[in-house]
Amino acid sequence: MSRTLTIGSRKISDDSPCYVIAEVGHNHQGDLQTCQEMFQAAAICGASAVKLQKRDNRSLYSQAMFEKPYDHENSFGATYGEHREALEFGRDEYKTLKTFTSELEVDFFATAFDFASADFLAELDVPAFKIASGDLRNIPLIRHVAAVGKPILISTGGASMDDVERAYDEIMRINSQLCIMQCTAGYPAEFRELDLLVIATYRDRFPEAVIGYSGHDNGIVMPTVAYVLGARVVEKHFTLNRAMKGTDHAFSLEPVGMRKMVRDLKRAHLALGDGEKKVYASETSAILKMGKKLVAARDIPAGHVLCAEDVAIKSPADGLPPYELDRILGLTTIEAVAVDESFTLENLSDPAPDRRGVQA
Repeated sequence: MSRTLTIGSRKISDDSPCYVIAEVGHNHQGDLQTCQEMFQAAAICGASAVKLQKRDNRSLYSQAMFEKPYDHENSFGATYGEHREALEFGRDEYKTLKTFTSELEVDFFATAFDFASADFLAELDVPAFKIASGDLRNIPLIRHVAAVGKPILISTGGASMDDVERAYDEIMRINSQLCIMQCTAGYPAEFRELDLLVIATYRDRFPEAVIGYSGHDNGIVMPTVAYVLGARVVEKHFTLNRAMKGTDHAFSLEPVGMRKMVRDLKRAHLALGDGEKKVYASETSAILKMGKKLVAARDIPAGHVLCAEDVAIKSPADGLPPYELDRILGLTTIEAVAVDESFTLENLSDPAPDRRGVQA
């Protein structure tokens, strides 16, 4: 069974280009216009989708956590709850953004952090759902989202293989439209902790799931490495300015980085090919110039039996290739061959028989 996933109008498979998600999260700072500017910039950069994070803060956090003072340089409120509420979009903003992204021709969905948020997004009819690494063990929420029937992408940061397999089994019983994303939940993640070879492990372990990479690393190179290893979905945090207020901006890509990453992922898709070794017309002139042929090392008369000293290997490669050397040694020239002139099989023959009827 081939691994495929369809989000909106885009089909994701082993043979497809990379599906790139620009994770805006709450980098919009609670401002709708800023969010629209980010979405538009991501679309211009070539992203396939833009994504937010949806929380029902009152039901998600304990009262103690909601009311905990949040004295931090990136705070948007006096308490953690006020901070989260200041960054949260409601129904009107989401509807506006859904219309806006439809015009941009990019997919728009969000991470559901709780049951109420999942129901909110289902009512909005988003084309896919994301499950964050922190909810990989939240099987009740995973079951709830899987039952909606839309494609699910799950991040696996901070998880053991048992955790991943448990979530996989629960989802696949209900909904086979799944992408499992290798992720390291560091913000930013250290390169030595990215474990990109887990992508290959996931491909072997979960042959019916599309595999992806959710990257919190700095830079644009690792997503291309992930694609080469078999990831067909890449998610990277996105911002307009890494100096903006907020914890995620520092490891997010700005438009120039996102544009280059998308460019490199497209190039990687083209460059991988189909595994069949080919010879291209574009290679002909270079190989002719650099390659070699068998030529006469000196003036050779007709009727001469060739020995190693008679043959030189020189460019260009417009004659008998060097792998024919052993074949022509011991043959006799039918006509004279001038120095640097190419040997041809038509100009050579087996040695003439000696008087005893055997070849010399």
